[in-house]
Formats: sequence, structure tokens, C-alpha cells
Amino acid sequence: VHQSKLDFFCKLGYGKQDICRVLENLGQEALEDDVLKELIRMGSKPQALDSQAQPSPLKLVARGSCSTSPVPQWLGEEEGDSSSHLRPIVIDGSNVAMSHGNKEVFSCWGIRLAVDWFRERGHTYIKVFVPLWRKEPPRQDSPIADQHILEELEKQSILVYTPSRKVKGKRVVCYDDRYIVKVAYEKDGVIVSNDHYRDLQNENPEWKWFIEQRLLMYSFVSNRFMPPDDPLGRHGPTLNNFLSKKPVLPEPTWQPCPYGKKCTYGNKCKFYHPERPHQAQLSVADELRAKTKVPVSLGKEEEMCNHSP
Repeated sequence: VHQSKLDFFCKLGYGKQDICRVLENLGQEALEDDVLKELIRMGSKPQALDSQAQPSPLKLVARGSCSTSPVPQWLGEEEGDSSSHLRPIVIDGSNVAMSHGNKEVFSCWGIRLAVDWFRERGHTYIKVFVPLWRKEPPRQDSPIADQHILEELEKQSILVYTPSRKVKGKRVVCYDDRYIVKVAYEKDGVIVSNDHYRDLQNENPEWKWFIEQRLLMYSFVSNRFMPPDDPLGRHGPTLNNFLSKKPVLPEPTWQPCPYGKKCTYGNKCKFYHPERPHQAQLSVADELRAKTKVPVSLGKEEEMCNHSP
């Protein structure tokens, strides 16, 4: 009896010492309810309750994984970053500035207008490449307007100067276009320029495809930076899809039939007919029968009689 009661309360999670102490006080023939009340009165708790009283620290588990190891930080960056679906932007600073200055003045204000336009859209990775010699004081043959804007963008880690130096009084300038295309290609971004980079297209076939598909041209209209709504033509993607990593497909729209009610294609017509409810496209013969209120069965019998020998 003592062993059976000991096993019973051990299964409930109570310690053997507490159970033996209660059985000595109440006797071996004490009822189980009395033993349980005495254990509760003594303040003894089952081990399961003790473990629940001390909650273990929460651990994040990756979806679909059975391990309790914490999730790496990079897994949650894409969900938390609202701009993760937007492509990086690489701006040809010289091309944009000269376009805004009407090809006469290097207008730094045009670069600011382009950067602000992409900032308002939510792009976080924006890089502008300008030759280093543009930091020098302006000259008559190369005037610069609003040069302080370059310093502001450089402090914001947006503007990057391509290297240049002077050797024996002559300026040696590195090819900034190669910087622009290379960074945009590695970042899988968009090049903002009106230059076609034909020389770089001939150098690398991969760059050729990338320049053809990721070059965003633009215009300045009354100090307003305006890229086209169809960067790759009328049949290409929209501007939103062009600047997004995950393009949104438009809903299919039905084009109305140019012939209208005079269409003779019947159910083979690929266009939309508003006079046909739920696109119930009928053949010409069925439409004529419906207009004359002739049942279809009679029409079929007449056709069988005509075809019979």
C-alpha cells in the first residue's frame, strides 16, 4: 500500500520526501484525498508547476524549422525595409547637370532635383557620380552653378567623385561612365542618363543587355525632373514596374471590337462586344436565328435536310 501510494503521488510530480513525511503523519491507510490535502497544506508543489512558474526566455524559430536557434538578423531585414522592393538608383551626374544647364552650364541644381525625385518615391540607395575636377573653382570654359550642392550631397554619402589628377600640368581623368555602369550592374539597379554608352556596350555583351534594359532617360520641364511613364516604349513596362524589383502585372482589360455590331467573326472574335452579355459570343447564324426567333433545333434540321442526298 505504501509503495502504490508513493508511486501514485510521484506520477503527479510530488517529491518522495514530502510524500513519505505525510504518510508518516497520517498513517499508511490514509485516503488519497487526505494525503493530497496535506501535501497542499504543506506547500509542496509538483515539479511541472515549478517549471511553469519560471518562464523560459522566448526564442524566435524560423518558419519551417524545428530548431530553437535564433533567426539571423538578415532574414527579417527585407520584411522590415519598406524600400526593399525598389531598385538602386545610379545617376550620371555630369549628364544630368549639363542637361539642366542647357548644355552650357554645369547646373548642380539639376542633380538635386533628380535626387529629390527618387527620394520622394522611397528609394534609399541613390548614388551620383561626378568627376573630381568639378570640385575646382569654375572657369570660363566650364562654368558651374550652385557648386555648394555637391558638397551637401557628398556629406550625405550620395555623391561620389570619380578620381582625376594632374600630370605635368595635364589633367588625367578616369572614365566616369565605366564607374556608373559597373556599379549599376553589380547592384542590379537603374542608370539615370540620356547617354547610350555605346562604347561600353561594345566592350561587354552583359553590359549591352543591361544598358538596353535598365537605362532611364529623362527631361527637365520648367525645373521639374520628369522621366517617361514608359521607359522601354509603349509596349514595355510602366515606370513603377521599371523601378521596382517585383513588378505588379496590370489587370487584363478587354479591348472593344472596332467593328462593333457589324462584326462577322462571331465566337472567333478576340475583341470585347458590349452588346453580348457575359461575353456570350455567338456565331453569325445563331445571332440571325435569335433575331428571327427561330429555334436552334429547327435550324439544325434544315441544315441536315440540305446536306442529305
